[in-house]
Amino acid sequence: MKQTIGFAGLIAALLLWSGATQAALETSIRPTARPATATPEVIVVAQTNPQFSAWIKSFRAKALSKGISASTYDKAFRGVTYNAYVVGKDRNQSEFTKQIWDYLDTATSDTRVKNGRAALRRHRNLLRRIEAKYGVDSQIVLSIWGLESAYGAHMGEINIIEALATLAFDGRRRKFFEAQLIAALGIIQNGDVQPRNMTGSWAGAMGHTQFIPTSYVAFAQDFRGDGRRDIWQTDPADGLASTANYLARHGWVKGQPWGMEVKLPRGFNHAIAGERTKKPVAEWRKLGVTTIDGKRLPDHGKSSILEPAGANGAAFIIFNNFHVIERYNTADAYVIAVGHLGDRILGGDVIKTKWPRGDKALSFKQKQEMQKLLTRKGFDTDGVDGIIGPKTIAAIRAFQQSIGKKPDGYASTDILKYLK
Repeated sequence: MKQTIGFAGLIAALLLWSGATQAALETSIRPTARPATATPEVIVVAQTNPQFSAWIKSFRAKALSKGISASTYDKAFRGVTYNAYVVGKDRNQSEFTKQIWDYLDTATSDTRVKNGRAALRRHRNLLRRIEAKYGVDSQIVLSIWGLESAYGAHMGEINIIEALATLAFDGRRRKFFEAQLIAALGIIQNGDVQPRNMTGSWAGAMGHTQFIPTSYVAFAQDFRGDGRRDIWQTDPADGLASTANYLARHGWVKGQPWGMEVKLPRGFNHAIAGERTKKPVAEWRKLGVTTIDGKRLPDHGKSSILEPAGANGAAFIIFNNFHVIERYNTADAYVIAVGHLGDRILGGDVIKTKWPRGDKALSFKQKQEMQKLLTRKGFDTDGVDGIIGPKTIAAIRAFQQSIGKKPDGYASTDILKYLK
């Protein structure tokens, strides 16, 4: 799985793979997706922990060996204590995922669209300047902002050094969080932010578009020109420019859509759907694929057909820019949400195809069970990890073909029943 950089993104990537994402907060969506109604994340459960205090002292030598000054380290850790809330959030992420339609209901809700249009009016000149400099379409930067922090309303209020130190000490993903902590200390040392102002999510994502520290170091921008890359302050200029820079550096093509909803012809071979099959638009046209309104497909280069809910849900043609957004967050549902929200902010229509809302999401254990059963029947999933990735999708397709079902590769409760 590729590394994601924001909080709504990170949660989506962990809980949503190939079209099944946890619904994120209506007030904000990023290591997971978060559109749903909720209050800002302000819970801090700090407690005395002698072992944690000893760890802080021992980690100091490692930080100094990485170029962090003693004064920076001591200043950043002043008042930092073990945060039990952070560990609880990291350990107790839900076993169950939400379906893509539930995620999109909140991620691209009328309220989020309305607030996005208001943000566009308020920051139109800023967004135009950012688009002119980085060549990334404004509505995409705007929609990522909307998903990650509800347009700056909820950027998180947890002390980042405390959160990252707690998670590094806890050890479940020690190497990752130690790297994030060193990067965060470097940001403070560089003078971009004071420790008390370096706040964000429990997982260490920060600012308007929820960058994790290593992504901040690589891509953050000083768009205001004041000598600091300040993605935390009310003015979103540095945060939005940083997101545009991230997308530009990963190959964004200005003016190219991320994708669009399409209508598939009767008898379409669902085995050729999926990101791995790329064809020129002309070939999809010959196969009878049209826009959802029955019009000729626009040609934006090689493309794929994506069916995130299988043959009974909406289908999309996706272009290169889909994969650029995917670098921000690997979950298909997140990428579709970013693209679709941006389209709607500019006046685009809602998704027209009905979703199979009666389908229940598979739990992590059910996904593992599906992989075990597929493997036993001779359909290799390349291991049992509970992640419905390309190998498992291919195995499901092969199994569906063997029993005369549409080979859409969709991991459903019905397929699990057939396997049993």
